[in-house]
Amino acid sequence: MSDTVVALGGNAILESGEGTVADQRARIRETRDALAPLVERGHDLTLTHGNGPQVGHRLLAEEAAEGDPEPLDVLVAETQAQVGYLLAGEFGDALGGRPTAVVTRVRVDPDDSAFENPQKPVGPYYSAEEAAAKPFETTAVHRSSGSADGRDDAAGGATAHRRVVPSPEPEELLEADRIRRLADDDGGPVICGGGGGVPVVPADGGDGGDGGDSDDGGTAPDAGAYDGVAAVVDKDRTSRLVAEAVGADTLLFLTDVDAAYLDYGTPDQRRLAEATPAEVREHAADDQFPAGSMGPKIDACATFAGETGGEALIAAPDRLAEALDGDSGTRIVPE
Repeated sequence: MSDTVVALGGNAILESGEGTVADQRARIRETRDALAPLVERGHDLTLTHGNGPQVGHRLLAEEAAEGDPEPLDVLVAETQAQVGYLLAGEFGDALGGRPTAVVTRVRVDPDDSAFENPQKPVGPYYSAEEAAAKPFETTAVHRSSGSADGRDDAAGGATAHRRVVPSPEPEELLEADRIRRLADDDGGPVICGGGGGVPVVPADGGDGGDGGDSDDGGTAPDAGAYDGVAAVVDKDRTSRLVAEAVGADTLLFLTDVDAAYLDYGTPDQRRLAEATPAEVREHAADDQFPAGSMGPKIDACATFAGETGGEALIAAPDRLAEALDGDSGTRIVPE
């Protein structure tokens, strides 16, 4: 048996970022069927997933609603639960038992430099005029086709604006021990780490630990308490933490491309079939893997293989069996 963490890209849940709940259920069933080669080959699965389109829809709804908007960390938690529920329902027992979905928090450093330099686009698209009137920071983004927010093209072209929020590094899975126990009981797949997890920091005056004695001999009132922050954690890096937490042999990223490519989009494009962490980091230093697309996956794969001795794989759902055989995908192997 092989313990495998499968990181489901957004396209595995909601194709093109648009669609109803019924559309999501249908897409998830397709993903379930695509995962069959893993089950057939004896892989015990733990699953992570994205939630970008779902958060986008919730942010748009919050803008249209009266009263104070829900905080971003609450929306991340809500959509984690939403997607986890849909995945568990549509997967059924097909992946080795009844799935369990865990709303997952990740501790981040309140002094992470990302908080001083927000760069992660989230939520709906705006025209320049709409963006200028928003009470939050926005940035210009390229909009190739369509949107994931259910709106018409407010920007009227390929350039639009979106809200930007910090994307700090995940440092700890607060539910790691519980996720590990669930993964070890062979009762079925665990679904966790959705959308990178809910980013939290120790509550004011606390260290987020198990607590200790206060000056008057009692337990500090904020022992073990955490506050959510308005940020989005990179789901690929959180997937690596999940893989380490459950002692996985393999970390698998399912994406909408069939592999990582060198010179992607040029006449010299070629599949990177297999590489070591050092080799992929050399390619990354040559700007082969953009930060907004393949970069975080490559970094997560290299770190996982380098630190655990496991293997990481990037593949497309419809070519998973070929990737497992080495005929598709990108495999990152230990040195």
